[in-house]
Amino acid sequence: MAGTPLRVGFIGLGLMGLPMSLNVLRAGFPLTVWNRTASKARAALDSGAQAGRSPADVASRSDVVITMVSDSPDVEEVVLGREGVLEGARPGCTLVDMSTIAPKVTRSLAQRLAERGVELLDAPVSGGTLGAQNGTLSIMVGGKPQVLERCRPVLQAMGQRITYCGPNGMGQVAKLANQIIAAGTLAAVCEGLVFAATAGADLNAVHQAVSGGAASSWQLEHLGRRILNGDFAPGFMVKLMAKDLRLVAEAAEELGVSQLVTPAVRQLFRTAEQLGYGEEGTQAAVKVLESLAKKEARAG
Repeated sequence: MAGTPLRVGFIGLGLMGLPMSLNVLRAGFPLTVWNRTASKARAALDSGAQAGRSPADVASRSDVVITMVSDSPDVEEVVLGREGVLEGARPGCTLVDMSTIAPKVTRSLAQRLAERGVELLDAPVSGGTLGAQNGTLSIMVGGKPQVLERCRPVLQAMGQRITYCGPNGMGQVAKLANQIIAAGTLAAVCEGLVFAATAGADLNAVHQAVSGGAASSWQLEHLGRRILNGDFAPGFMVKLMAKDLRLVAEAAEELGVSQLVTPAVRQLFRTAEQLGYGEEGTQAAVKVLESLAKKEARAG
């Protein structure tokens, strides 16, 4: 890394944010962190990060501020709220929002920040907690190309594939398209495994056979195997997928795009959340179908 490294701020040290921040730190960037629940920042502080008193304080110490929080209102609060990023950011600073939020909110934030001379990249990610831990996330970026190039070394500490998708909002559009495909595929995996289990099939054999054919996918290979093993630990939570599919529904309504499959998939995840599986991994959606079939899809 030539020259003085960018000073980085990180806001939101949850299941994804914490390992992402640690990778930024390991890459040699001076790091200041803030989290609403202060105890969740302990691992980053113990690894050498500095503690910010507020999002504004983090921004005042940073060239690049990363936000990784749950939903559109959370981003608006930490950016535009009292002692938010906007209060502390200097002209020339860049906010990289790696949360998954509504594209229209991203565009509104970009306009508000631009009035203060602050750039915005929307850079949502895919790859779950494993990708966050290993620094192998896929990062979908909206904003100005030259701003992406300036921030690329920071993003490379967290992701393996960094794709420029267009102006502000288009990173979020790419992420919502990702969620349509990922959630729809996972729903089909769940339904296929429950179908095979109800028919009395050898689920290990079915998984092996299908994984080598046209239906092969990351969802089948990884989450299908977790279902068969009874492993519902979160790589990505049911409640967050339900939230993302709500964002999809809202954006599709604004665009006038008809959707046939995704509304049913959204209902599956909403039901899983309502049944108490919200903080389990997305593969726990299978439990809804298992309850209807009165048959669990577990390998012997």
